[in-house]
Amino acid sequence: MNSIAAAEEQIVTERLRRKLNEVNAAAQSHLSDIQDHVNFTLQQAYFKCAYECFDRKRRQEDISNCVEHCSVPVLTAQNLVESEMAKFQERLQRSLMVCQDKYETLKLQQGHSSAMNDMESCVNQSIDDSIKTLPHLVGKLKVSLAISD
Repeated sequence: MNSIAAAEEQIVTERLRRKLNEVNAAAQSHLSDIQDHVNFTLQQAYFKCAYECFDRKRRQEDISNCVEHCSVPVLTAQNLVESEMAKFQERLQRSLMVCQDKYETLKLQQGHSSAMNDMESCVNQSIDDSIKTLPHLVGKLKVSLAISD
């Protein structure tokens, strides 16, 4: 690879890195209400519930069971968010792998420069498509977690 091709690849790599940062920022932004609900509303309810479990008249086992029962909504919500985000990341990763496969094929057929441009375009489209799904993902989570707007 000549120095011009290496420089072009470095520029494209930097643009792709910025695009990936864009999807991370979009996910954090879209999910902020969900995280706020889990971290504050549900956690607060958990601690209030758990506090009520501590009664000197109860046995230690009963207290432990009560506290465990109080934690169920928080753990369920956290697991749901983690599961949905894992699916989101998996879909994005698969689409980026398709871009990588196309790049490898085009590199063999056309040459390096054109293949890099095509890969960049593919990655941009994949990330843009993923970002467009975030509002739907958040809507699904809000319904599942009974969060009203």
